[in-house]
Amino acid sequence: MSSPQTEPRDQNAACPVIQSLEQIGSQWRLAVLHELLAGEQRFNELKRSTGANARTLSRVLDDLGEMGFVERRIEEDAPIATYYSLTSKGESLEPVFDEIECWAGSWLDEETLTH
Repeated sequence: MSSPQTEPRDQNAACPVIQSLEQIGSQWRLAVLHELLAGEQRFNELKRSTGANARTLSRVLDDLGEMGFVERRIEEDAPIATYYSLTSKGESLEPVFDEIECWAGSWLDEETLTH
């Protein structure tokens, strides 16, 4: 009989941290979420600020929209413009980003932060 300390974890019961990172943990998702903390932006503004190519950014915005982090607003005046902003679910990540930045300031060296 194995002890509780050596029993394997149930594969269906991933911890909340892992489940959260599966939703927001990709490089591009994090970059978009972080950029949108500053407020609503157009597609090309996000493309420029994140460095993502158009295909990747479009996929990421669609994914974040489906998960309820980002909403899209289309302004149909000429020229047609699409704007993206955080939902309340997305905005609730702000303290998480603040804590990560605080941790990075304490534990990552200057060279790591610039690369």
